[in-house]
Amino acid sequence: MKERTWLWRPAAAAAVVGLFALLFWKTDTRVLDVCASAVLFSAESLLPLSVTCAPPTTLPPVTQAMVSAAQTTAPPATTEPTAAAASTVPAVESDAFLATPQDVLERMAKAKQGASNDKKGGRLLEKQYTTEGVTDQKGVVRVKNTNDTDIDLNGLLHQRADLSVSRDAPSVLVYHTHTTETYQMLDRPFYACDFASRSNDKGQNMVRVGDEICAQLEAAGFKVLHDTEIHDARYTGAYEHSRASVKSFLEKYPDVQITLDIHRDAILPDKTTKIKPTAVVNGKKAAQVMIISGCQEEGNGVTDFPDWRQNLIFALQLQKRMETLFPGLTRPLFFCARRYNMHLTHCSLLLEIGSDGNTLEEAVYSGRCVGKALAELMRKYVK
Repeated sequence: MKERTWLWRPAAAAAVVGLFALLFWKTDTRVLDVCASAVLFSAESLLPLSVTCAPPTTLPPVTQAMVSAAQTTAPPATTEPTAAAASTVPAVESDAFLATPQDVLERMAKAKQGASNDKKGGRLLEKQYTTEGVTDQKGVVRVKNTNDTDIDLNGLLHQRADLSVSRDAPSVLVYHTHTTETYQMLDRPFYACDFASRSNDKGQNMVRVGDEICAQLEAAGFKVLHDTEIHDARYTGAYEHSRASVKSFLEKYPDVQITLDIHRDAILPDKTTKIKPTAVVNGKKAAQVMIISGCQEEGNGVTDFPDWRQNLIFALQLQKRMETLFPGLTRPLFFCARRYNMHLTHCSLLLEIGSDGNTLEEAVYSGRCVGKALAELMRKYVK
């Protein structure tokens, strides 16, 4: 008789909680989450002690409609990054890989000292881009196609990139068309009035992120070149300036086949709000990365880019490797009618590492992840 009472109580509790969930789920999804957990606990208590009731995988986060941004890459609906996302990562990286570099820590400490005097300039909203706006998907590979040109994603993923890598000579060039783009120093829900979105300080702008990519490639035994020249001293004409520099490198180092133009985005749903695309990777916040791959469309004014499919094949493989190693790190690949110097080699891409809402710490960590994923991909193509 006592055993029947023990079984009856949690069953009744589960029923009550379930009714509570049905009554309130439309008004507050957080209530539903709590109720679901309680039902799971009650159901779990009904089982013999020798049997474990596995908790469900991470519940799909609530999506939120975003206002179109005044930016070339309008943000789709997004989801909040949570620490739970770290549980999807297959293996935890070493402490050294996760550690924040000393120079970045020093900059953060300096910024914190003067933070009490900062005047609030606007909001920083932390969002994680998932599948919203995606037009093509195959496994972990997600593409946002904004072109008139359709793609056969499955077919492209089964093709090899036009790439043959040597370990004896530089095969990668990292550069920055918009070199002076910068990041926040502190992780907080607002940005200061005096936040400078551009700086010639190479310890704070895109060069610092490029350093992390290069370090990972070199640690994997590959030779890499890093063009740290400031190409946007005059913003107009920055791509022409960087193009001349890339061509010079390609003439001097003919083994270079991969060129990566590393930027950061700026996502502004309104005049006083910045979106910071963020993911939790191995328990540590990272700035989400968006790969941009272009194509030729004469109707959209893009010419002299006939081999764009080769670039897209490489872009898809890189995104797949990044998502396999670091789930959640990438935003959907942005496939657009643009050239952005990608016509110079068959493995030339533009990468947006976070936005001006992300911190330097988050961006540097993402650069480290990009470098490691690229090195893993390149191993498949060593001569």
